Amino acid sequence: MNKPICVRSEVGKLKTVMLHCPGAELENLMPDYLARQLFDDIPYLVHAKEEHDQFAKTLRDCGVEVLYLDTLLKEAIEAADAKDELIWEYIREANIAAEGAEQAVNEYLSAQPLDKLIQILAGGVRKSDIPKVEKRHLVDFTDDKYPFYVDPMPNLYFTRDPFMNVGDGVLISRMANEVRRRETLFAKYIFKYHPVYKWVPKYHDRTDVHSLEGGDCLVLSPETVAFGMSQRTSAQAVELAANRLIGERTGIQSILAVDIPKVRAFMHLDTVMTMVDVDSFVVHPNILRTMRAFRLSKPDGRQIRIEEDARPLVEVFSDALGRKVRFIECGGASEIDAAREQWNDGANTLCVAPGEVITYSRNYVTNRILRENGITVHEIPSAELSRGRGGPRCMSMPFVREPITK
Repeated sequence: MNKPICVRSEVGKLKTVMLHCPGAELENLMPDYLARQLFDDIPYLVHAKEEHDQFAKTLRDCGVEVLYLDTLLKEAIEAADAKDELIWEYIREANIAAEGAEQAVNEYLSAQPLDKLIQILAGGVRKSDIPKVEKRHLVDFTDDKYPFYVDPMPNLYFTRDPFMNVGDGVLISRMANEVRRRETLFAKYIFKYHPVYKWVPKYHDRTDVHSLEGGDCLVLSPETVAFGMSQRTSAQAVELAANRLIGERTGIQSILAVDIPKVRAFMHLDTVMTMVDVDSFVVHPNILRTMRAFRLSKPDGRQIRIEEDARPLVEVFSDALGRKVRFIECGGASEIDAAREQWNDGANTLCVAPGEVITYSRNYVTNRILRENGITVHEIPSAELSRGRGGPRCMSMPFVREPITK
């Protein structure tokens, strides 16, 4: 029987992927609270949805089955009759300051049909949605300026981050920023209750102490996984993941931990490098000299051994993959082009087959260079989607990839 999760590389032919089309959560962004929501600007939802639909169409044209987060969550909740459980946990984690509002929010959510409920959970709850809330405590009277009872989840269309599929299992993320932590509730319920996915082995949980996010996980091969130690993923979480992943059960023999600058522009490993072929990566050249690599293994089958590898990163990845690797520079030789296109996710590509990727059309310098290096490039529009600081890889979660045969 085919396994519902099978991801043993970054470049094997993509068969099944999960997306989330942005919705009302983007319309609940406000200029005064953008930093709180990890956004730099407000995307125009109409065009963002059109661009996302083009992304999904491009995937289907490449022969990929497209699943949607909302649909999987609905199927999981229906299968377990878990609507009340989800609402209760959602409200508990929303940290509603106005004590008198909790019951009102509960009643409001409980009255919604499941399809509408899932949209509201993503979009957040405005105070204007529930205008008549009894004020019983001092905080109810003083907490009247902030316009939401529950914050929106505008980052939800970046489905790469709340969990990561590795081998035939899943790691549910512990998000670094509180504003994103409720996103992993959806993953929890899918892998707890969905008839297809509830049997998937779990190697990391959203309740773990140390932050670990999917954009920092690159599945290099069946034997090696790379993790970024970044602004969003801690070294402690990478070591914990290594302890759980390395072993006979997974077939994973080593973890490559890559230390990258802890700044927003390079928030995850996949914002500075992604794999585009069995032997090729697109990388942001401006920070290569600042990245350090460490290999984690279990030579005795029990205790983690950590070794720093001080060689150039291209040699480190060549050794990890067992073949000579080439780095293709995002933006080429120009420091200016490289910085601009990396900021617009030029290094964040989604590989749909060996040597075949989806990219943002705005990164025309990198796209040209990729083609010159023999990579097939499918461009998608991104004027609005890119405002959230994430590219095609960020917006996708592979569920099934074919084994690599070359």
